[in-house]
Amino acid sequence: MAFRSLPSAGPVLAPETHRARNATMLAVSSLTIMSGAAIAASLPSIEANFQGTPNVELLSRFVLTLSAIFIAGFSPVAGFLIDRFGRKPLLILALATFGLAGSSGLFAETLPGLLIGRAVLGIAVGGIMTSVTALVGDYFAGTARDRYMGLQQAFMGLGGTLFLTGGGLLAEIHWRMPFLVYALAFLLLPAALFFLTEPQRASAARRTLEARPLDRRKTILLGLLLVGAVFNMVVFYMIPTQLPFFLKSMGLSSPSLAGGAIGLGQGVGVVSALLFARVRQRLGVMGVFALAFGSIGSAFVLLSFADSYPGVLMALAISGIGMGTVMPNFAGAVMLLAPPQIRGRISGLLVSSIFLGQFVSPLISQPVIGAAGFSAAWGLAGLAALAVAFGSLAVRVGMPVLAHVRRGGLS
Repeated sequence: MAFRSLPSAGPVLAPETHRARNATMLAVSSLTIMSGAAIAASLPSIEANFQGTPNVELLSRFVLTLSAIFIAGFSPVAGFLIDRFGRKPLLILALATFGLAGSSGLFAETLPGLLIGRAVLGIAVGGIMTSVTALVGDYFAGTARDRYMGLQQAFMGLGGTLFLTGGGLLAEIHWRMPFLVYALAFLLLPAALFFLTEPQRASAARRTLEARPLDRRKTILLGLLLVGAVFNMVVFYMIPTQLPFFLKSMGLSSPSLAGGAIGLGQGVGVVSALLFARVRQRLGVMGVFALAFGSIGSAFVLLSFADSYPGVLMALAISGIGMGTVMPNFAGAVMLLAPPQIRGRISGLLVSSIFLGQFVSPLISQPVIGAAGFSAAWGLAGLAALAVAFGSLAVRVGMPVLAHVRRGGLS
């Protein structure tokens, strides 16, 4: 698949160099799903291993989500740094840190020690995701950007399928084994060094001339997109954080079952992500949001009624439609609004919003589950997502003026 690069994206590259560059970014993007996916199936075993630790029920979930708050905190800083000093240097440093911090779970002897490694991992992921998101905005434009973002999400979904399923199988051997997969980052360092090019930067005078704050309308739209990204991850991240425990409550305690179910959703997400550019052209930004949140909401309502493993699999398969389309839709909409000179900072805000939602997800869902049970929690989350879907559809159909920003905006 060919992609049209921006003329100002850097030195002219041969087609094979473009392919190597694009493939490297796709591989690096797939790593970020490992920040939680690879160890999701190990959570019950981690809880059991550190049973004597106070508040182990909540802290064991934080092994999956603690990195998210550090991603959320560091991403805006990363955005400032890459706008000022360049994308590639921070990306290289973040990749090395990712490999070291991620694999530290192989050796950590205490739950606090495990959590420290996850915190450093979060800083690394924040640098990787912010740099890659900005690079996509630098390298591609228009429909080519939509196609690449769909392919990027497909690779992340494929990585999620492999890492979740593989993590479940490795967790059957020992709960520490899934941490080994984080060392894959070291294999990508040479490719990132050789194939990624630093985008051409405007002179200081030109940056000053081009620097314009977002107008009021675009600022409001950007704010709504960031809030929507937080909400999406609060709902969606209930799957990796709570599904293993939900299955255990049904008498299905094998880690591979949780990994397989989540991996199925990721697999459907791969297919829907590959169709994203085509769907985006037909439905527009708000139409895609309506489709994505509608599928996620329907899946969660089905989960609230599920009483068997096949029922869970059906719900997760439906959720994959939303998984594959909602994130490239958020990223694509944000890139439409982001002026080039502050693209890094706005990319950092988007990444921060995504992972803030991941972090607070168990803080919101766990009390509901404790008070009313899993079915109520799935059902409430599903109804909230369906409300957002109907709201997006209303904007798309009934108030088109709010769904469109003239000259390259949202539509």
